[in-house]
Amino acid sequence: MADVELSDGVITLSPPRPDNVDAHLAGEDAPLVRWLNGGPGTREGVEAYFRHCREQWDTAGPLRAFGIRVAGTLAGTVDLRFEGEGLAPGQVNVAYGLYPSFRGRGLATRAVLLVLRYAAGAGGREAVIQVEPDNPASAAVALRSGFGPGQGTVGSDGTRYDRYTRDLAGH
Repeated sequence: MADVELSDGVITLSPPRPDNVDAHLAGEDAPLVRWLNGGPGTREGVEAYFRHCREQWDTAGPLRAFGIRVAGTLAGTVDLRFEGEGLAPGQVNVAYGLYPSFRGRGLATRAVLLVLRYAAGAGGREAVIQVEPDNPASAAVALRSGFGPGQGTVGSDGTRYDRYTRDLAGH
């Protein structure tokens, strides 16, 4: 697996590890399940997803998943997808989620700002954050991270998203 570690002195981002499964499951709550995970996690499902993340790092696949760590404790996740539904070449999707005890401290904004530098260095030209309209906290993270509102989209499952974009030039 790639030995990537990004830090701003407050948070550290590094790929999720097998020993993070329990912390991830303990950190899941209704908002995280609703806005990010799509359903409650199971041990088997999270283990499989973390293996997939490792494989993506090992093969330079389109997913770059990071655990967000505060003083070594897993606080949430942030990931980049360099390919996917609704993304043009050069665009990278950014998705993030924090566990309840870590919310409201600016950590998601810090994580987004850190991964933007990584995304630019990996060839991304524009970052995209897609937020369901009923999720104002996630929209606030996008705005605090320097994203501007873009045109809304509708996913293949019919979900409506507000779209926020940010140019990665100069990162």
